[in-house]
Amino acid sequence: MSNFNQKGAVINLAEIKHQAEHALEDGSVTPDYPLDIQEACQLLNDALGTEIMCVLRYRHHQVIAKGIDRPQVAAEFLEHALDEERHMMLIAERINQLGGNPDFNPGTVLQRTATEYGKGQDLMQLIKEDLIAERIAIMVYRKLIEWFGDKDPTTRRMLEEILKDEEDHADDLSDLYSCQKKS
Repeated sequence: MSNFNQKGAVINLAEIKHQAEHALEDGSVTPDYPLDIQEACQLLNDALGTEIMCVLRYRHHQVIAKGIDRPQVAAEFLEHALDEERHMMLIAERINQLGGNPDFNPGTVLQRTATEYGKGQDLMQLIKEDLIAERIAIMVYRKLIEWFGDKDPTTRRMLEEILKDEEDHADDLSDLYSCQKKS
């Protein structure tokens, strides 16, 4: 039993149905998943470590921010922390969907994160640390998007959504950095 799709490529529905009936415990990961699942989950767990670190850093910065501009900057840190937490959960859910184990272990976050926790004390240092972290995340997510590419469009689209948020964060922080520099 062969069928043709609209582009004329042969789709063997009988074979697809046969493959779909096996390894049901694998959920959405079908035998035709073209990437190395372990490597995909490791890359995503590294991204998860980065997002966990970002949540922690932004929450810390939200609390310790001082100065006349504290209310609006702390509100920005809170908004970014909530976005990073959403990213964290998106990535964790995708790892789980791929059959991996999302690594929330605090003991391994430092080994997996691409960004640092930071040491800043004044508002300018906090903003700068967060801006650098966002710029690192942007470059890392671009590499991940390239790696997943057309082989895993679901993960790629999720990463593209996260990348857009990270770019928005970097723009926000760049504006804050410029304003703080002028004051």
